[in-house]
Amino acid sequence: MLFGDTYQTIGKPSDGIFRDRGSKFIAYAYPLHSENQIKNILHKIRSEHPKARHYCWALRLSQDTSIFRVNDDGEPPGSAGKPILNCLLSSDLTNILVVVVRYFGGTLLGIPGLIHAYKSATLEALASSTIIQKTVNDIYQLEFDYLKMNTVMRIIKNEGVLINKQTLEANCILELSIRKTQVNTIITQFEKISHIKVTYLYTL
Repeated sequence: MLFGDTYQTIGKPSDGIFRDRGSKFIAYAYPLHSENQIKNILHKIRSEHPKARHYCWALRLSQDTSIFRVNDDGEPPGSAGKPILNCLLSSDLTNILVVVVRYFGGTLLGIPGLIHAYKSATLEALASSTIIQKTVNDIYQLEFDYLKMNTVMRIIKNEGVLINKQTLEANCILELSIRKTQVNTIITQFEKISHIKVTYLYTL
């Protein structure tokens, strides 16, 4: 399946709140790079809200709408995680995690009420966020002898490639972020350099 090489996400964390019949729903939205971040984020939120009843969430990664995860955390199936996810899909946002913390107010809201509450809290958090557009980038690692540095750097400068990390010693290692639509052109230039190792790491 083909996708464009740009996507929308949020620039920094944001939050929103929704109340219904005593229950309080606090939504936290986070820009996300990988699922490895989820554990720390949830731990932080649980420690900040130890008396909350539920911590429901949804995430999207990449432009592929089939790559998502939802968690109802004890709420009736489909009443929490799915409404949060639907907000992300309808807003066309990805690489994002939204966690909604619920404080129970003593009155059962029913499944339609829960769906509305989790959706409303999520929309409040998204409304207060800054939406940004990012390019889909492939991350590559280059390994080469220091004597090749000028040749490598000339390509990087001419093509406007972003250097994420660098180790400049006798054996140099560079981690580069290359826009997906430019990968073939740029990597071909690097591979023409003798004794250089080019390794694909991941897509961001």
